[in-house]
Amino acid sequence: MSENAETPFTNRVAILADLWINFRQDEEMADFFAYNDLGLPLAYLIDNKIAEPTTIGNNFINETFELLLKAMAVSDKNYETLDDLLTNSEEDGIL
Repeated sequence: MSENAETPFTNRVAILADLWINFRQDEEMADFFAYNDLGLPLAYLIDNKIAEPTTIGNNFINETFELLLKAMAVSDKNYETLDDLLTNSEEDGIL
């Protein structure tokens, strides 16, 4: 994982889709999921080839990903998976 690289869009989509499908019932994240009620399911739809990305959709996904990084108090380190992101936040003492 490169320390100063930005996570590619396809990885952002996969990370948000994984987060949405596996953590959407987590009460501690309820506010995050409520605010990102478009970006998260949209990422799932794109990741599963149900929908095609558009410029507006890309903006929602990028904003949602940036808010996730901010909520977890981590910088963008070119994450490949949600596990990478969660591991990084654990190493930084966030979770």
